[in-house]
Amino acid sequence: MTERHTLEIVLPDEVEPEGLLTRRRPIGPPGPGKALVRTEATGVSFAEQQMRRGKYFDQPPFPFVPGYDLVGTVEEVGPGTDAALVGRRVAAITKIGAWAERVVLPAADLVPVPAGLDPAEAEAVVVNGVTALRMLRGAGPVGAGDTVLVLGANGGVGTLLVQMARRAGAEVVGTASARHLEAVREMGAIPVDRRSPDLRAAIREAAPNGVRAAFDHVGGPGIVDTFSHVVRGGALVSYGTAATRDVPGNPMLPVLLLFARLGWWNALPDGRRAYFFNLWKGHRNRERHRRELARDLGEVFDLLGHGDIRPTIAARMPLGEAGTAMALAESGTVVGKVVLVPEG
Repeated sequence: MTERHTLEIVLPDEVEPEGLLTRRRPIGPPGPGKALVRTEATGVSFAEQQMRRGKYFDQPPFPFVPGYDLVGTVEEVGPGTDAALVGRRVAAITKIGAWAERVVLPAADLVPVPAGLDPAEAEAVVVNGVTALRMLRGAGPVGAGDTVLVLGANGGVGTLLVQMARRAGAEVVGTASARHLEAVREMGAIPVDRRSPDLRAAIREAAPNGVRAAFDHVGGPGIVDTFSHVVRGGALVSYGTAATRDVPGNPMLPVLLLFARLGWWNALPDGRRAYFFNLWKGHRNRERHRRELARDLGEVFDLLGHGDIRPTIAARMPLGEAGTAMALAESGTVVGKVVLVPEG
């Protein structure tokens, strides 16, 4: 059998995007219960932006290969693994390791990708789509007559949140930079400039009666204002701490402060809820985690296949240019997700 190789992107330490390394190494056959997947598309998420700063709360020690999710085709399976998987297109959430031409993964972690879907578009809804679906479901019920607030409505998760909430019949207020307001409007949301001198007042003007659900990836002190827009019986869903991405020090401190705020708000007697969304909650029960992921990602793929959602691909770039891709994703100039496509 011809020896296979894989090109990998390595995060060697806390580096600038241009400090990412590439290496090519042999990759052996998959072991029992494993599958060798040839990557067709992977993506640049906020997690990798935190990891290169050493600020993702449970990242492994440097050096390591980043990459939160992928879409690819199974090339080979190990002993005791269903041989019918070979040749099938699949998706996987890996947390790390997906920035590579080939990856060996547990076969049980693979989710089928329906035929006809573009690999890059499918990749763009793996983590982002499941995150948006679960957050909207957890904040619900959200539907006709409700108003929803989405911070960062131009982002990979934000664009899908807007589309899913609109599909449910809700009105959406979306914040973004001035350059992206027209894109937010085209998605059917009411755009608000996130750099407004008084952002709280600008959102209040767009949603004078408050919002049923608010989705905040920013964190930091501004989340207090986000919560102020939530009506009785509504929910704030926090899913990131972008405001503190570049703040030096212990990466857990902003998270702990955020959790303390959310806990305090949940104790208020006005019926509002506030919680932090964790994609990996319950992952220690692996079988249940796999079943729920297959169910939810399958639902997201159905929405994509029927044209009910459409991810925005900010750029498709070669895997070997991961540093440039990360710099682009961090630039604040894009709408949607930057996708990496291995050459060949």
